[in-house]
Amino acid sequence: MLPAAARLRRSEDFRAVMRRGVKAGRRRLVVHALTTDPPDAAEAARAGFVVSKAVGNSVVRHRVTRRLRHLVSARLGTLPPGSSLVIRALPPAAAASSAELGSDLDASLRRLGLFGHAGQAVVAGKSCQARPPDNGSAV
Repeated sequence: MLPAAARLRRSEDFRAVMRRGVKAGRRRLVVHALTTDPPDAAEAARAGFVVSKAVGNSVVRHRVTRRLRHLVSARLGTLPPGSSLVIRALPPAAAASSAELGSDLDASLRRLGLFGHAGQAVVAGKSCQARPPDNGSAV
């Protein structure tokens, strides 16, 4: 469950993120992001979800939303302060596992430059320090 301060609720907020923000698409979802400039450290990162009827019936849509909400809540701490996300599920998200949705979310956040903010990466819902790149030398 996302805390109340971490949720986008008003349609104006959704509209602003989708119109003024940048987006990155993957096979199962599209992530729209808008960051405040300069970032306000007191303002928490927020997220909202769009899962239309094209994804499936009510049961399927709610399942996809729950999975996305869980994935985003694990990554909120790594996002820059004051950033807003709108995650829009595409029809292939209905048949996707949580791991597949998570990899698409991570790839989209990485492409937007939001993943691993402050030198951290999220692995299985836990924050950990990012490893330095492997230079190919054996130890």
